[in-house]
Amino acid sequence: MTTEFDVVIIGTGAAGRTVAFECADAGRSVAVADERPIGGTCPLRGCDAKKVLAGAAEIVARAQGLEGRGIADVPAIDWSDLIAFKRTFTEPRPEQMEQAMIEAGVRIFRGHARFTGPTTLRIGEEEVRGTKIVIASGAHPRPLGIPGEEYLTTSEQFLSAETLPQRITCVGGGFISFEFAHIAARAGAEVTILNRSDRLLRPFDGDLVDMLAEASRKAGIRIVMNTPVKEIRTAGDELVVIGGENGAEEYVTDMALHGAGRVSAVEGLDVEAAGITVSRGRIDVNEYLQSTTNPDVYVAGDANFTSPQLTPVATADGETVASNLLNGTSTRPDYSLFPGVLFTYPPLAMVGMTEEEARSQNLRYVRHFEDTSSWYASRRVGLSTSGYKLLVDEDDHLLGAHILGYGAEEQINLFALAMNAHLPVEVFKATEWVYPTGGWDIRNMFL
Repeated sequence: MTTEFDVVIIGTGAAGRTVAFECADAGRSVAVADERPIGGTCPLRGCDAKKVLAGAAEIVARAQGLEGRGIADVPAIDWSDLIAFKRTFTEPRPEQMEQAMIEAGVRIFRGHARFTGPTTLRIGEEEVRGTKIVIASGAHPRPLGIPGEEYLTTSEQFLSAETLPQRITCVGGGFISFEFAHIAARAGAEVTILNRSDRLLRPFDGDLVDMLAEASRKAGIRIVMNTPVKEIRTAGDELVVIGGENGAEEYVTDMALHGAGRVSAVEGLDVEAAGITVSRGRIDVNEYLQSTTNPDVYVAGDANFTSPQLTPVATADGETVASNLLNGTSTRPDYSLFPGVLFTYPPLAMVGMTEEEARSQNLRYVRHFEDTSSWYASRRVGLSTSGYKLLVDEDDHLLGAHILGYGAEEQINLFALAMNAHLPVEVFKATEWVYPTGGWDIRNMFL
């Protein structure tokens, strides 16, 4: 027996939940399928959990910066207590979100979903059919295809680790590696980041990334460039990470952390049975987030690997897909002005274009770039590395904003607001900001 719905959604993360609630609110019959606890990566095993840990690491980092400047004793992180505190946020969420879905009239199916036809799914022992299907199955760590890959610790496992190893080697130089390296280093671990190329953190401005790399080294984090990982071996209770072009470098460690990126979790969905094409591990979609070969299927969130892997982006994808389901396929996503933050210490934030992107498009712009480590805002918190870069076009509007420093994760929201509202730079200069605050510093960035 096949149960019929207007919309069936695979996944209950930010994208899937958004589609479910909006379609249910519009009176559509909605079902969701998830083989894991309701909620997806961000609130259960990603952003929220990480930010709890990063908050503790920031306290230690700030105390370290002010040691001998009024602070006598730097606090230590009790890892097991911190993980227990994290669970007070993550453990209640599945039940809370499940109840919200039930109250909204959404039917929940538990189990692995796979296609058996163009719009038919088998979930466990049950078969369901949707007039429309939404794939919001999220992402998982990128397969590296190296011997010993099974010894890698995933971000999810790190965020639940009851004890913190003394030595951690991060494979890859992206978001996960840097954020977790800063957490682990402030908790007392010896951390090494192995980056396969000569460029770290590619989505961010290169000049500020170089400054952050130096701040990371000051925090005790070892960064090794141009070192692809070839193999991971066990040696008693230790791991040996083999790296370098010829596999000539060995890094003995207690944990090898997977920080080499994430890819769409579409394997095992049997998308071929639905006539859905996949290229390089991701579903082919058009500008409306609709499968190019099955118009009754849409893809949203991290499963849509054409979009940045950010929770607000996943939510926006969900809103785009819901609009197309409810109002006809006419809404396109726009990813150009989503701010992003790397929650290291100091944090690195951005919105809009990088200078590299502006140059590649032959745009004319004025660059405001400065090391602000001597500014009052940095010195008063003992921060020895900070800076910014702003790109302003010929019409006095921002093309991009990039900030490294204390409070950058909040300052960037003001830039995002201004850019979305198409406000000219003159507004920043003319506004009377509270002193001393991050807003006052923004005004000075344009002088």
